[in-house]
This record gives sequence, C-alpha cells and structure tokens, in this order.
Amino acid sequence: MTLMENTTEVHEFRLLGLTDTTDLQVPLFIIFTLIYLITLIGNLGMIMLILLDSHLHTPMYFFLSNLSLVDCVYSSAVTPKVMAGLLMGDKVISYGGCVAQMFFFVAFASVDCFLLAVMAYDRHAAVYKPLRYTTTVTTSVCVQMAVGSYVWGFVESAIHTGFAFSLSFCHSNVVHHFFCDIPPILALSCSDIYVNEIVLSLLRTLWGFNFRKAQGCAQFPWNPLGAALLRGTGEEKFGKSGEAYNM
Repeated sequence: MTLMENTTEVHEFRLLGLTDTTDLQVPLFIIFTLIYLITLIGNLGMIMLILLDSHLHTPMYFFLSNLSLVDCVYSSAVTPKVMAGLLMGDKVISYGGCVAQMFFFVAFASVDCFLLAVMAYDRHAAVYKPLRYTTTVTTSVCVQMAVGSYVWGFVESAIHTGFAFSLSFCHSNVVHHFFCDIPPILALSCSDIYVNEIVLSLLRTLWGFNFRKAQGCAQFPWNPLGAALLRGTGEEKFGKSGEAYNM
C-alpha cells in the first residue's frame, strides 16, 4: 500500500472547467488556442531574438528572456488541459497529474513574480547609480539573481504542494475550478487545513512585501529625476519669460 493510499481516498479529480454549455465550448476553445499560440510564439520569439542579437546581451534582456521562458512554462501547465476539456470534454485529471499541475503552475508563477522584483532592482541600479551599474550588475550577479528566483520559486511551490496533498480527501473529487489551484483543492479536504492557511498567509505576506519593496525601488529613482526635470523646465520657462520681459 502506497503513502498516497494511506493519506487519501481520491485517486483522480474532476475539474468543473469554465462552462458546461456546449455552444460555448468550441468558441472558448478557439479563443484559448489563439491566446496560447500567441503567448508561445511571442515569448519564444523574444527568447530567440535576444539570443541571436549580441546587442541585446545585457542584464535587462537577460532577465526579460528568463521572464519569457517562465511565461511559456506556467501557461503550458494549465492551458493544454483546459483546451482538452473544452474540445473533448476530458475534465478528469489523475492525482499525480493534479500534483504536477499545481507544482509547476505555482513554481513558475512564483518565479515570474521574483524575476519582476529582480528586474525592478536592476532598473533601480541602472537609473539611480548609472556610473556604477556595469560594475555592480555583472554577469555573475545576474546569474545569481536569476538562479535565486528559480530556487525560491520551486521551494515555495514544494511547500504549498506538499502541504496541500498531505491532506486527506474524502468529501468529493470535484474541483470547482478549471485547474488544480490551491484553494479549490483545500476545499475538498476533510482534514484540518489551519496549518495550510497559515502557510498561505505567510507566503502571501512575503510576496506583498517583495512586491512593495520592488515597486519602491522601481519608482524611487524616478521621483527625484522627475522633480529635477520639472524644476529645470520651470527655470527654463522663467528664464525665457525674463528675457522676453527685458527685451
């Protein structure tokens, strides 16, 4: 008997999907297919362009290429299953498939957020300390920040997924969502989810702190710059007005 059999009586889940209306399923399938293809082509095209053009081998485009890769992966974790459900009505997902879907979606969505924060720090260094930028944001520093984003994203996903699927599921196997997300899975558990809610709250707080800090770093250098530009514009106008008055 496996550990899975000891902890849960559910061996597969049924996703409710986006709609049960037959007339809407084909149009939604077409819309999702177009969006998915545009997402893949756009992001993969961006990666290829950055790789092929040596002028784009800079920290900003290095992080942008990683961001494009992450967007491709986490959209691929969910969209193909949604499309299969719309086209063929296949809304059943295995226990292992649900675990994998949640893990990869949460992991790469988290990496996406951390990369955005890293890019904010990169722009902060470029604008606020331009003379030191090339010596501060080196290739090794960029690699370390990118790897750190991936590591922390995967660690966070492992925590979420591990806590979620350590629960017992005996109420139902119907997921009230179109993919295996954390809250709908927790809603199916007949175990105490207090610890899961605490972990979710802590990590959401960390995300919010990270986002606010990154937003502050991205905006801070522009505030004095904007003020200086406005002062310069005002002084320039005042000077021109004074010259015109003296004439």
